[in-house]
Amino acid sequence: MIIPWQELEPETLENLIESYVLREGTDYGSHEKSLQDKVNDVKQQLVSGEIVLVWSELHESVNFMPKGSFSL
Repeated sequence: MIIPWQELEPETLENLIESYVLREGTDYGSHEKSLQDKVNDVKQQLVSGEIVLVWSELHESVNFMPKGSFSL
């Protein structure tokens, strides 16, 4: 189920993004980005519609997924 991220409290959204970024451990090449830079990247992808916030009933968790993964 897609969660409308715009309806979340800003602090809640920030915490979800930080949690996601910290568990992903994505390699950013030779220049490591700060946590805030990574959080800002995820926010930008949300705003642009590249990714969506998703609730998984199976795993009872939230995650950020590419919008193209879902038929809307």
